[in-house]
Order: sequence, then C-alpha cells, then structure tokens
Amino acid sequence: MQIEKPYLMFIGDVADQLAAKTAAGIVDWRRDWCVGQLRLPGCKADLGLEDIDIAEGKRRGARTMVVGVVNAGGVLPEHWIRSIVEALDAGLDIASGLHKRLEDVPEIAAAAERNGRTLHNVRLPSQTFATGQGTKRTGLRLLTVGTDCSVGKKYTALALEKEMRAQGLDADFQATGQTGIFISGRGVAVDAVVADFISGAAEWLSPDADPQHWDVIEGQGSLFHPSFAGVTLGLLHGAQPDAFVVCHEPTRTTMRGVPARLPTIRQVIDATVACGRLTNPRIQCVGIAVNTQALDEAAARACLAEIAETEGLPTTDPVRFGVAEIVKHVKVLYE
Repeated sequence: MQIEKPYLMFIGDVADQLAAKTAAGIVDWRRDWCVGQLRLPGCKADLGLEDIDIAEGKRRGARTMVVGVVNAGGVLPEHWIRSIVEALDAGLDIASGLHKRLEDVPEIAAAAERNGRTLHNVRLPSQTFATGQGTKRTGLRLLTVGTDCSVGKKYTALALEKEMRAQGLDADFQATGQTGIFISGRGVAVDAVVADFISGAAEWLSPDADPQHWDVIEGQGSLFHPSFAGVTLGLLHGAQPDAFVVCHEPTRTTMRGVPARLPTIRQVIDATVACGRLTNPRIQCVGIAVNTQALDEAAARACLAEIAETEGLPTTDPVRFGVAEIVKHVKVLYE
C-alpha cells in the first residue's frame, strides 16, 4: 500500500478529540505531510492545522484526503460521503482507517472510477495470515499494553523506537492499527483480522530477526476491556514479547465506552505476564507510561513518582518527559 503524500486531513464532525486520534497521530509524527484540516460544522476536534476546503487543499499540493477518525464499529457516516466524493472529483485519492470499505459506497466507487483515483482501506488487510504457532522466534520484542483503550500505546511505542535508536539499539516500530500504518507505511490493523488469525498476523509482523534487534510492537485495546480484550490477547500471544510497557491514564475510573471499572496497573502487569507466558515464559514488564495530559506539571510529577514507588519500575509520560529511563532499564536487562 503506497499512500501518496501530502495529506488533507478530514475529521468530519466528530464529537471529541479522541475520536480524531488517527488524524492527530499523523499530525504529531508526520506534520510536514499535512497541508491542512477539513472540518464539518459541529466538529469538536482540532488538529492544530489551518482549516481549509478541498479546493485549497488541492492548491497546496495535497494528493490524498485522509479520513482520520475512529468510532465504534468503524462506520462511515452517510453525511460524510459528499465530502469524499468532492475530494475524488478534485483529483485526490482517499485513505480511510474505518472498517467500512470505501468502494462499498456506490457514490464513492463511481467517483473514484470516473476520476481514476485510488481508494485505500488502511484498516482492512489485503492479505491472508496463517494461524499462530507460538514457536520461539529469534530477535527481541517489546509490546505496549494498556489499562484501557486510547491511553497512549501507539505514542509510547513510537517514542520507545526513537529513543532506543538514539541510545544505540537496533529497533523498528511495528504498526498494528490504522494510524500507525499511516505513520510508518507498513503494518497490519489487527482489529480487522479474523479472530483465528490475529496471533498469526502478529507473528508475520515480527518474524525471526537478528538476536539483538528489537521489534517495538504497537499494542491494541486492553485485556480488561469487555469490547476488545480478544484482540489484545491474540496480539499478546502472537507478538511473543520479551518485554512490555504498561500504558495508563490516571484520571479515568471506567473503561472508554463501557461502564466497566478501570483495572489497576498491577492487575494489568499480572494478567499480561500470566497470559503472555503461553508463548514467551520470560516475558516481563520493563516500565510504565502514563498519559498525564489531564494533569498540570506538578500533579503529573507527583503521579509518576507515586506509581514508580508502588510498582518499582521506571515510570514516565512519554510526551512530557520522554522514555530515556525506560530504555536505559531495557539495556540493563537485555545487553
């Protein structure tokens, strides 16, 4: 899949900032690829880009309009179709991270055909996978796991890859969701893989490698989330991680989108180790990444210090304070 750049970021009329996290992730890590944002009336998210229309995006050199949103079920709202068709008629390709196949919408399929444009369904794998085997693979793997959805697993994995390289480690980020694929150019959206093949897809994503090579694998969902735990478990078994980092948002009391209570960090560590030992008996937690966006700096530092003391592990906010201490800990454990 080769998505042409630059991007015009379409976020429709989403109800909150988290609903635009795909677009926000692209802007945070590949801002130079983005010419502006297109928002519909009532949109409650803002990427910090200039608001422009499709014609202006085209004038600025956009090649692809990215539908950079997430929602329950990955559906495409009917009132967004007009904007997508307009972009195709203006000569842009469309790339979507939704579950809904773009070509399954007759108006979109017709517009793409008459304009000779390409439709990219980033969330839908174009290949098939084998079932997972659980056979030990060479190389090293680090997986980010969460106490909940949307707590920073992708950002933490990207920050770890960057810092590991800065500290002299051989490391590659491996994307398991649509935003990561937009950012890295490679990967598989595991939540769109048939359940029997999730672990096999994770094995394909992180095959045998040099003994000192790290695959830093983006986590999905949470073992404790009633909606998505199945995806999380399949990814855990297939990733076969030697190390994992727990990602947490400290102000939440319930899981995103459901009334289930948030687990503790210790519960997530213990469950991840217990389940992960099926394919890697040596799995261990190497750090904790806390999303302190909702806290001021003093409160954030106090929160991190308390968690670090309780869990006895390097604890940081990857965005505010970086992940150098976690990577140093990894080097001590594995070099």
